[in-house]
Amino acid sequence: MVSELKQRSSATKSALKKKPSESSKQNVSDVPDEKKTANSKEAGKKKFGPIGIKKEDQLWSRAVLMTGVLVIVIVMKWKKTNEITWVSQQETVAKVKQPLICSTAFHDEINKFEGCAIKQCGRFVMDGLFQEDQLNTLLGIFKKGLQFGHSSGGASILDLHSGALSKGERFVNIFTNPETKNIWSETELASYIDAKETIRRAVIENFGLQLEAIHLTSPTFFSRMTDNPAKTVHDEYWHPHVDKETYETFHFTSLLYLSDYGSEFQGGRFVFVDGDHMNRTVEPRKGRVSMFTSGGENLHYVEKVTQGTRYAITIAFTCDAQHAIPDPHVRN
Repeated sequence: MVSELKQRSSATKSALKKKPSESSKQNVSDVPDEKKTANSKEAGKKKFGPIGIKKEDQLWSRAVLMTGVLVIVIVMKWKKTNEITWVSQQETVAKVKQPLICSTAFHDEINKFEGCAIKQCGRFVMDGLFQEDQLNTLLGIFKKGLQFGHSSGGASILDLHSGALSKGERFVNIFTNPETKNIWSETELASYIDAKETIRRAVIENFGLQLEAIHLTSPTFFSRMTDNPAKTVHDEYWHPHVDKETYETFHFTSLLYLSDYGSEFQGGRFVFVDGDHMNRTVEPRKGRVSMFTSGGENLHYVEKVTQGTRYAITIAFTCDAQHAIPDPHVRN
């Protein structure tokens, strides 16, 4: 700053030493050099701030800084106040529902299928659909598969229909290995099929669909989430998304939780991001079923698991019979 002012002062003095034009001779002779130098310095003081930044730039900088602070305060306040626990792990609910207006694209598509026309979209959460022994059987099915592979990151999946199993940073087909081709018994698979059918009937009843209107679709899979850092994009389950955009075949999404939030894992809550700028969370509870329409009205994500292990099954249904998948079976 000092050097800049000196340069300006020198430039002013140099200009005064030059021969003035005829029209300005009198004006120059009437102003002493000392006064001109002082005027130059005064101009510099008015134009620049204490660290060599123009005064007008200082004002902009302060405005930007204050705006940034204000945004941070607003965001922090939003995170603290605009989130509610819609269904807590500690409560047992027969049924909790929230009607929603369907996204236009989803409404137009689903109403093309006979028996699937709905007046309202929405979401439901239900406890008490399953007994403890069946839940343990389902969890045992998954853990048996995990003996032969799991993700090196934080999210592992097993699809009993396609055979897809996470292994390291890729997927393998568990059915192509003779050792694992038939590791599940008919009894275990029957328990899985019964769970799927129980949830399918609940979806039909809650959304007012015809009995044979919806079909199991792909991908339907077990998931295990831990606090291990992500290794591939498949481990990054925490990004907000719409199921219908991620999986075109989905019309109704359901989740059956196989572990308890709070006691068996931390984080990992299911979060609906609603248009009223409110996040509504579902805290997983063993045996709890969450079901919802798969369109844009149900933007959601899963929080990062920070401790422990979260187990669940995602069971998806479609109104399009062309995208139906068969039940798993013992392979010959």
